[in-house]
Amino acid sequence: MKFELDSTYKPQGDQPQAIEKLTEGLSRGDRFQTLLGVTGSGKTFTMANVISNLQRPAIVISPNKTLVAQLYREFKTFFPTNKVELFISYYDYYMPESYIPSKDMYIEKEAEINETLERMRVSTLKSVLTRNDTVVLASVSAIYASGDPKDFATMNIHIQRGSRFNRNELAIRLANIQYNRSEDLSAGGVFHVKGEIFEIFPPYEDFGIRIYFFDDEIERIVTFEPLNRKVVDELDMVTIYPAKEFVTTQDKILGAMRSIEEELEERVKELESEGKYLEAQRLRQRTTYDMEMLSSVGYCSGIENYARFFDGRRKGEKPYTLLDYFDREKFITFIDESHIGVPQIRAMYRGDFSRKKNLVDYGFRLPAAFDNRPLKFEEFLETVGQIVFVSATPSEYELGLSRQVVDQVIRPTGLVDPEVIVHPTESQVDDFIARMKPVKKRNERALVTVLTKKAAEMLSDYLNEVGIKSEYLHSELDAIERVEVLRKLREGTIDVVVGVNLLREGLDLPEVSLVAIMDADKEGFLRSEITLVQTIGRAARNINGQVVLYADTMTGSMQRAINETNRRRLKQLIYNKEHGITPESIVKPLYRNIFEEFAGENLDKDREDKARTTYIEGVFALKESLDTEDYMALLNEEMIRAAGELRFEDAAVIRDEMYRLKKK
Repeated sequence: MKFELDSTYKPQGDQPQAIEKLTEGLSRGDRFQTLLGVTGSGKTFTMANVISNLQRPAIVISPNKTLVAQLYREFKTFFPTNKVELFISYYDYYMPESYIPSKDMYIEKEAEINETLERMRVSTLKSVLTRNDTVVLASVSAIYASGDPKDFATMNIHIQRGSRFNRNELAIRLANIQYNRSEDLSAGGVFHVKGEIFEIFPPYEDFGIRIYFFDDEIERIVTFEPLNRKVVDELDMVTIYPAKEFVTTQDKILGAMRSIEEELEERVKELESEGKYLEAQRLRQRTTYDMEMLSSVGYCSGIENYARFFDGRRKGEKPYTLLDYFDREKFITFIDESHIGVPQIRAMYRGDFSRKKNLVDYGFRLPAAFDNRPLKFEEFLETVGQIVFVSATPSEYELGLSRQVVDQVIRPTGLVDPEVIVHPTESQVDDFIARMKPVKKRNERALVTVLTKKAAEMLSDYLNEVGIKSEYLHSELDAIERVEVLRKLREGTIDVVVGVNLLREGLDLPEVSLVAIMDADKEGFLRSEITLVQTIGRAARNINGQVVLYADTMTGSMQRAINETNRRRLKQLIYNKEHGITPESIVKPLYRNIFEEFAGENLDKDREDKARTTYIEGVFALKESLDTEDYMALLNEEMIRAAGELRFEDAAVIRDEMYRLKKK
């Protein structure tokens, strides 16, 4: 089980020195390093080479599903004979449980689970526990509560040829680790019995396992293809791992129910002493019902809110997560797009706590619900070992922690960072239209960023009127519509995409040679140094790349972004001249939906809007339970969190609420 890197490419440009330095840093025990890699420089290939050099398992955490899925496909190509796993949220749609006191409105949890992604998560846990040659591509789901790794590792079933095993006992033990007796093979996690033949279909494997019995003796074990039922291999023994991420023993269920009852009595007395009789009655009624469900069927709605009791954790103790399945001393953690990923990981706990506070205060949940949570950032750092931050624009935090910062700014294609031009805002639209003429002649495309959704729509309409085919891209478009707009841009159906936030897609658009940033001198998270550098990078996939900043003053963010772009550009030009490299535009196949293989991954617009509205209302509802200073601090943190996750529209709504309070 050794990593075998399979690639037709050889490290080029900055890649050889970056691979060497990162490998040396990890070998000597550096806790933190930063890979400062520009767009298109092959950061993924560099990470794969470092993993191969050190022969250590790794997790790559990326800030959104689209980026994770892209990385997953790339790593599968690099390591075809090793285990490359995908670990992201298994919800196609998720509306968390919440309560809004100002409207006296309780919102029940709504969720649709994607069975394909659920099986991939289980496969990840099994691979991490059993193989050293595993790379996991994960979203921030990696820091959310998961099952106890000890239960997952020990509640498995060892079956050996020649041994004796009662068939009824085997069926019971399979049911205890969440397998169902069913003829439906498509779902995985099922088994069925035909006379003296047992067939088991683990969700983490592509094959079925057939066990031949003679009375209670196991005569033969084979793996077979579920569709044509052809035997693949003969086995001497096999281990069956749980079918679900969360498994536990009957003893733990009984112990948990005693602990739930104790906390219920304690919390009811506390609420009654505060005169909250309605809340006390509500809590007793809801919790009693949950315990009746647990005792009869071993499950209840919202069972995750009692996770602390099942895990045997103390109040406030960190939950088990995917990270606990790794050997802390061995695995490497890469945080991709760390300028987004680190703030995202840092903000998850506070956001989760703020939503649950109302549920606990108003008697919908026991205080134990607080302990079903993501890791705090400090806990995350304690759980992982060595970290490599990966970003084209690392923040001061990553740079300050890192023992070494490794530059990777030379692209294998020879492409250089785009030329940056500053132009006055007067007649900025007319200037952009004039610049579009040569762009259209070369059959290339453009991106324009503006400050508001209304401005995006107006500019898009105006460009269409003057003969430049354009569409806008903002948060009111659902996932399917966003993908369709970008596909049209790449294939040439439209010439320009106008948007407020053109960063969160995480897509490569090699046809784009012109990027225009309107009102670039309006300081804020839409025009910060990091956002500007990232937006400028959108034109770095084309040899004719050019960026225009429309501004009347030179802000600090603009100056730093231009300086950094020019530093990289100069280094790239010198390298190309010394090595006789002629830059070439990147050629990529037409973009398709990254989640096509995961049925149901796209959200419909109404549900996405509903989820966003509930999130904002949930934040604002905390005004009633916090004093002004704490409420303002929470708003500020939520605004920074939203901006860090590139949800600029949500950040703007929270910012406006802060301004309104300050005026009061």
